Amino acid sequence: MIVAHTPDADDAFMFYAMMHGKIPTRLKIKYLIEDIETLNKMAFEGKLDVTALSVHAYAYLSDKYRILSAGASVGDGYGPIVVAKRMIGLEGKKIAIPGRYTTATLLLKLALDEFKPVEMRFDKIIDAVRTDKVDAGLLIHEGQITYERYGLMKVLDLWEFWNDQTGLPLPLGVNVINRRIPEEDQREFLRVMKESIRYALENVDEALNYAMNYSRGLERELVREFALMYVNDYTYEMPPKVVKAIEKLFEIAEDRSILKKPMLDILF
Repeated sequence: MIVAHTPDADDAFMFYAMMHGKIPTRLKIKYLIEDIETLNKMAFEGKLDVTALSVHAYAYLSDKYRILSAGASVGDGYGPIVVAKRMIGLEGKKIAIPGRYTTATLLLKLALDEFKPVEMRFDKIIDAVRTDKVDAGLLIHEGQITYERYGLMKVLDLWEFWNDQTGLPLPLGVNVINRRIPEEDQREFLRVMKESIRYALENVDEALNYAMNYSRGLERELVREFALMYVNDYTYEMPPKVVKAIEKLFEIAEDRSILKKPMLDILF
């Protein structure tokens, strides 16, 4: 079974116990680590058995994958932001995005009537803004809490936009499993995933030691803050309000003629 996740501290944190033999299982697992937009695009080929996936991307992949009720990345009080060197209006501006299938990009399309997207790896965006290659940049991952140290300012908070629209948590990423995997193996992986998340939350410092390998130079306390922002009770088991939020995101996007709302299939 090929299991793919991102080279980010929150994913490393939640997968630590699984990857290091802390959770016994009969499954034979090999791991693949790539940035989220690369995984989104690989998922279209249907070759990955389990993968981290942007919620946005799932709209086009529900025929190939089921959502796992464990492993979701959900913002509640925080989320993707748009930054610039100074306070500017964003309509019509050139904005760096971390991938066309990321949920952050979908949210930006909902928030703005018109902008010029410039697609690049998420970890290149801050530098692109600083060097004026773009007018502004859409930040995901740890950039949400480190942008000020690079002399940038927040000009749009997509969590605030989403919260004003819905009052719901902000579903950003999920883990999905290929429909070709036998049902009993799907359920066994879900068990292992949940136990790995629980282990991390109960042994934060131990899991954080491993997550520091994906810190991209951040100090330990910031990595802890970031990991626990996106690995929490929502991650352990998706509650009804997160399911409702995913449905709402797709409904709004369909109303805007951005995508067709998929049928949700979530393995609990």
